[in-house]
This record gives sequence, structure tokens and C-alpha cells, in this order.
Amino acid sequence: MIEEDTGIKVNVVAVGTGQAIKNAERCDGDVLLVHAKAAEKKFVNDGYGVKRFDLMFNDFIIVGPSGDPANVTGSTDASAALKSIASRQIPFASRGDNSGTHKAEKKLWKRAGIDPSEASGIWYLETGAGMGSTLNIAVGKGAYVLSDRATWIKFANKQDFKIHVQGDERLFNQYGIILINPTKCPDVNFKTGQTVVRWFLSDRGQSAIASYTFGGNRLFFPNAK
Repeated sequence: MIEEDTGIKVNVVAVGTGQAIKNAERCDGDVLLVHAKAAEKKFVNDGYGVKRFDLMFNDFIIVGPSGDPANVTGSTDASAALKSIASRQIPFASRGDNSGTHKAEKKLWKRAGIDPSEASGIWYLETGAGMGSTLNIAVGKGAYVLSDRATWIKFANKQDFKIHVQGDERLFNQYGIILINPTKCPDVNFKTGQTVVRWFLSDRGQSAIASYTFGGNRLFFPNAK
């Protein structure tokens, strides 16, 4: 759609937020689209980005085996659910990759007053992998896992897994878009990147986000401002 509207061909390098920010700091890109607001603001404040814009949102959920060994089904307090998982030493799979999802998970553990890394390799399973791979590992190990809802909706290997925890305001998942700063990265395609950012923030781009569905489910909700 972007190519149709602007003539610009966009090449997507899909990695976790932490790696995406590192790539952008190395000037390996023109536009950054990630979901870790504090890290995004630091990126801009450090001079790597021109300006950050809210783009869209969805939410995080905690999924796990249908038997629910940690007894967290129906909870709307994600940190309390994590406490229950930790107290029972039920397996929990973490991306462990400094992605936006991993950053969100670490905040929830911190709020719960728990450092799960102390149980790394015991019941806390750090995969160092993307969301799909981590979900597969969780299913294989019977482990709970924090996922963004969009990936869970599209995940094909659910088996007996289901959503146990949702609805906590702390599970809100905001995405932002940032144009890389040519002052830091002189070779950035500044005008081209600017056009792409404007397209995402435009009525056309926001409508495209709103209409993106899978199995009748909307994956993201536009909220550009």
C-alpha cells in the first residue's frame, strides 16, 4: 500500500524492540517502529530520533495450559498472577531478548517484587527467541508466557493453551514510530523516511492498521497523534 501511494518500497527488518533500537543507533534503517515507550523516548532524547509519534496499540496477555496449575484464570492483575506462578514454581517461558514484550514482562515482575532470573533454568525459561518460538517452547514445556495478543491470535500451535490473564491496564501495549535523525545518521533517507512516517500517521495509514484482521480479529488499533 505504501508503494502504491508513494512509490516508496519499504524493506522491513523484523526483530525485537531491543535489537531494532540497536540497529537504528547504528544507522541501519530510516524509520523505527517498536513498542517500548520509555526506550523510544530515550532514543529520541539521545538524539537518534527526530520525534516519536504514537501509532497504534493492542495488549499483552498471559497464556498457559488449560489446566491452569497456577490458578490464575480470570485474574486482571498480571503481577499477582506472576506471584502465583513463581510461588508454585510453575514453568514460565520468557523471551529474554530485551524486546518490547520482554521489557513489559520485566516491569510486571518488578511490580510483583520478584527477580525471576534467580530461577533461570529451573522454572523460569529464558528462550532468547522471538514471540512465535517462545510460544512454541511454552506449549512444549507446559509453561505460562506473556504474549502480545496479535501474535497469539495468529499462533497456529495453541493445542490446549488458552488466555488466563487479560484486562490489566498495565498490559496496554503502545507502538510508536520514529524517523531516524540525520544529524546522527547522515546517510539516512530522511525525506523518504519522513514520507513513510507521514503515511502511517495519515488517515490512509491509520485505516490500513484498523482493517488488518486475522480470523475476523483486529490485531491493532490505530491511535496516531
